Amino acid sequence: MSAPVDVKQKVAGAVDRLADSLEALSHRIHDTPELCFKEEKAHGWLTEFLEKHGAQVERGVGGLPTAFRATIRGTGPGPTIAIMAEYDALPGIGHACGHNVIATAGAGAGAALAQALGRLPFAGRIQVIGTPAEEGGAGKVRLMEAGVFEGVDAAMMVHGRGGTQVWRPSLGIIKVKAEFYGKATHASSWPWRGVNALNAVIQLFVGLDQMRQQIRPDARIHGIIVKGGEQPNIIPEYTRADFYLRALTKDYCQELLRRFRGCAEGAAAATGCRVEVTAEPTIHDPLKANMTMASVFEKNLAFIDFPVDPDDGEAGYGSTDCGNVSQALPTIHPYIRISPDGVPGHSREFAEWARSPMARAGMVAGAKALALTALDLLAAPDQLAAAKEEFKR
Repeated sequence: MSAPVDVKQKVAGAVDRLADSLEALSHRIHDTPELCFKEEKAHGWLTEFLEKHGAQVERGVGGLPTAFRATIRGTGPGPTIAIMAEYDALPGIGHACGHNVIATAGAGAGAALAQALGRLPFAGRIQVIGTPAEEGGAGKVRLMEAGVFEGVDAAMMVHGRGGTQVWRPSLGIIKVKAEFYGKATHASSWPWRGVNALNAVIQLFVGLDQMRQQIRPDARIHGIIVKGGEQPNIIPEYTRADFYLRALTKDYCQELLRRFRGCAEGAAAATGCRVEVTAEPTIHDPLKANMTMASVFEKNLAFIDFPVDPDDGEAGYGSTDCGNVSQALPTIHPYIRISPDGVPGHSREFAEWARSPMARAGMVAGAKALALTALDLLAAPDQLAAAKEEFKR
């Protein structure tokens, strides 16, 4: 069972009518990249758009000024289906993860539902939840802790990629920093009086590189030197490196952290430094699959004649705070094609494709599929119940 075909056609038609406005909004967000928790302009534009087309908008939900919740109500009390939107950018390379497309696909789904139907023809409600700070701030985790997802029965979003797929895993992630403390002295005339903290941070990278061949092939360890010293004639007394530790399971993330600490302590011992290793308390969980919901989404892609692509096998997996949502309630995070095969995310090339005609097509398809999938879950209590049962298993 699913929503009636005429209702679906009405909503899909509303997305088509909104497509030019949605593309203009997507380009506006793309041209004005804002970092995590600072998405004031995108927040304003998205909430104005949703309100204009009939959704009931709450701003600053969960204590986050750039979060929002837009509600489209049904015929009475019933389930709540959430459509999530992201709109923060990456430092230096802008919307190289295509969040402008994610945002407008989610907002487009909500606006089309409100404009085409006014009140949903089923019990329950659909909410578009604006989730700030996916790139580094774990905004969804903050919103869950604040209770914004309480009472939500199922959640969904789309993410741009070089290919459409209804399910791809994500890696859990622990963010960790290593700080080394040495002793400053003149690098030429008194080097034997110093303790070189830069040597320690370099040794940490060497140790991690040696460890890589003994970790699982799907795990990832990568980092940058945030502080390497002051100038060449001073032995560096303080250095810092930040790393992401990623794995397909929570347990293996913790194993990577244990081994990371060992490498850091070994680098400190080898150079005579002191080290402090600090892991962020918020951990990004891996995505928990819900193939029941993914199947509904895939059927709606077929309904709008937007093909699913085979995995090209080129890319590994990233991480997302949507994983934390998926560990709390039935959730899907499908990918929509907005670029050709082989264009890597977080690249300047992908940022250009996120403003392309292909991105428009993916954004429109994503908006339609999200709206129709949310409708199906309200229209068919058995499907929602099956999704919940799969989640419990």
